[in-house]
Amino acid sequence: MKIVVLGANGEVGSRIVGEALARGHEVTAAVRSPDRAQAVAPEAHVVGVNAEDAEAVAEAITGHDLVVTALRPAEGREEDLIVLTRSVLDAANSVSLPTIVVGGAARLSLPEDPANTVLTAPGFLPSEVRPIAIACQHQFELVTARTTGAWSYISPPAMLSPGRRTGRYRTGTDTLIVDEEGQSAISMEDFAVAILDEAESPKHQRAAFTVGY
Repeated sequence: MKIVVLGANGEVGSRIVGEALARGHEVTAAVRSPDRAQAVAPEAHVVGVNAEDAEAVAEAITGHDLVVTALRPAEGREEDLIVLTRSVLDAANSVSLPTIVVGGAARLSLPEDPANTVLTAPGFLPSEVRPIAIACQHQFELVTARTTGAWSYISPPAMLSPGRRTGRYRTGTDTLIVDEEGQSAISMEDFAVAILDEAESPKHQRAAFTVGY
């Protein structure tokens, strides 16, 4: 499979690239500045693309089988996520490519308080992460409102951090996944596993889902 990953030099994006390569896929790593793609595995084909430009994105993704967007804007520009996501979806739709959108946990309801989500629950989120959480909520609304194109939207659990690859995870839909101790977490490595599993065997077409331990 030929996979193009946008945001490939980020913490999540670089792990998606690595997992895809390990499975034998041909990977294009799309980054804004190719000279700053140190985190990208050398086996990937690196291309420079301005993700805000839908025509440039369409040109970069043509000839691939799947798009994965793991784009994250810089601090202070969180709302750019909406512009970036719309651009990628428009481009993918124009060339009829399925897209996996790496989203946020903001939309997920709390298992102990279903009336609230990660975003709306009082005191759940530290103030410093609320801007990106709000942007991710808007991103989710943008993606799920689309009636054309083949897309999937994946939300991480509450904690997404570097770790080790175990190859195991649980899948859910709209509720935060927690373990027996009430912790909601997954390593970035296993998050990438879940994304590639969805890429290879789609189970959430035009739907949102989440994963966690």
